[in-house]
Amino acid sequence: MNMKIKTILLTFGLVALASWARADRLVIKGSDTLGAKLVPQLAEAFKAQHPDTTFDIAAEGSTTGIAAIIDGTAQIGMSSRHAKPAEVGAASGKGVSLKPTIVAYDGIAVIVNSGNSIKGLTKKQVEQIFTGDVTDWSAVGGSPGKISIYTRNTSSGTYSDFKELAMKKRDYAPSAQKMAGNEQIASEVGKNANGIGYVGLAYTKASGVKVMAIDGALPSEQTVHAKTYPYARPTFYYTNGEASGVAKEFLDFTIGSAGQRIAAQVGFVPIK
Repeated sequence: MNMKIKTILLTFGLVALASWARADRLVIKGSDTLGAKLVPQLAEAFKAQHPDTTFDIAAEGSTTGIAAIIDGTAQIGMSSRHAKPAEVGAASGKGVSLKPTIVAYDGIAVIVNSGNSIKGLTKKQVEQIFTGDVTDWSAVGGSPGKISIYTRNTSSGTYSDFKELAMKKRDYAPSAQKMAGNEQIASEVGKNANGIGYVGLAYTKASGVKVMAIDGALPSEQTVHAKTYPYARPTFYYTNGEASGVAKEFLDFTIGSAGQRIAAQVGFVPIK
């Protein structure tokens, strides 16, 4: 091979390498609560400053986000719950260190159909409804009607958190219908006069639903920060140890002032 051809190939190789290096791809998997609205909006704002960054976002539940960090298929795992001891153990067995970073706070809002006459519920009544101890609205002061329960599916961090925060870790009623995401729950409750479900704060503006006060407290920035709302919780990005590269840049953007403004606009409670 003559020198001219070698030079051309070398130049082509360097150009291709430089092009690949500029094309930063960030794979983010996990929580629907974070991934259906907030993270895509953060990604758009981040891309405006970093046009070479491409995002691959899959919001299929917190369990999938933590699993993706353990098996190395994502740089960021979105989660609305803490990693479970079994997950931490599985990560450790693979040499992975699950590092959580709080990116926003949230309140799990209990929603009913907007036509429901109920104005609020007690924590005890919420537990009774979602476990199936109470099956008719008349038992909690409403008009007679069989209660229809909508929950997230078992891969959801919100599904786990609600069991812990609202149900004393008891099982959901066998009649509960499992939905893939917050928006699906809000849609079903909005169509069903006897429906009840729960969603993150960012999903409470859906048509046909209203938020229940719990022991007199509605979820808001003030009540979540003060922890006077009983179903408040942090949300997280999980990484394998300290984030690096574009994952660190996006994490820093999320918890920085611009990212937290977006979080507040979407309906989350900023960390500061």
